[in-house]
Amino acid sequence: MSEGSKGSLLAFGQVVIGPPGSGKTTYCHGMQEFMGRIGRKVTVVNLDPANEAMPYQCAVDIAELITLPDVMENLKLGPNGGLIYCMEYLEANFDWLQEKLAAFRGHYYLFDCPGQVELYTHHDALKNVFAQLAKWNFRLAAVHLVDSHYCTDPGKFISVLCTSLSTMLHVELPHVNVLSKMDLIEQYGKLGKSLCKRDTWNWAASGVNYLFGASWCFPAAFNLDYYTEVLDLSYLVDHLASDPFFRNYRRLNEKLVEVIEDYSLVSFVPLNVQDKESMRQVMQAVDKANGYSFGDQEHRSLEALMSAAVGADFHFASTLAVQERYVQSQDKAVEEEVMDL
Repeated sequence: MSEGSKGSLLAFGQVVIGPPGSGKTTYCHGMQEFMGRIGRKVTVVNLDPANEAMPYQCAVDIAELITLPDVMENLKLGPNGGLIYCMEYLEANFDWLQEKLAAFRGHYYLFDCPGQVELYTHHDALKNVFAQLAKWNFRLAAVHLVDSHYCTDPGKFISVLCTSLSTMLHVELPHVNVLSKMDLIEQYGKLGKSLCKRDTWNWAASGVNYLFGASWCFPAAFNLDYYTEVLDLSYLVDHLASDPFFRNYRRLNEKLVEVIEDYSLVSFVPLNVQDKESMRQVMQAVDKANGYSFGDQEHRSLEALMSAAVGADFHFASTLAVQERYVQSQDKAVEEEVMDL
């Protein structure tokens, strides 16, 4: 994997990034098992020096080079500063990484990365590591995991969009944003649900249904595709304006939404790591992003080849199907809210 390697030595893979608790390690474990069943030789590389309990088979572990507890103890740094130091130390020891990866030529790589957001939004250490991998003929795509329950809070969802956009621009890799833990999406609330003071019925011009009764109102008809495709965000700004805390920041929220929509880069793929159809959808999106070409042991069906080449999917599990599986029916939700009121 020298810098002068030819195309025949191309290596493909994913760098799995995202905030803490978004499910990066679980994703790597699930994707390793899923790809193994379809014939890919998968190598998982742990680049998180704080990751001590790894459920997957780890072929390369940064703990052999440096660990976060050692850095914190010897340099008297906190966890955030320690992680940054570890990534800078990895950047200074490319030869170690190159030697470790060389033992798995011909494999598909999954890089399990740390969960510190600063490493992907403005710090350059990991960005430089990815750039060096590209010089070694790695064709990588960034898989950015975000916990799906943030969709239930308009303020948090706008923050997630800003973080995702900043990460896409900074990391400079083909990018697939993933809403993880879809099976738990409504554990902390309903999609689009917020509270505001009203005492009448109203139907928004956007087609978003509002149930007004007693003294509270609930937006009751944001479908999942509104979040995955990042549709007109002005409706979320309107919801935030109904909150006394966010009302004073309406102009700020409008400008943030304007930036997100002007770039028009962010969209999401829903994922439940326990659902093989959901895993297949994410894998195909990543295959399209990094240009993966199938190995000799992988099943070569017309559907699989077309899916990887142009994104065609003849058995497309639509976002609507995902919503029907994991999101409570809006009609039922409205009826329950009426009963509660």
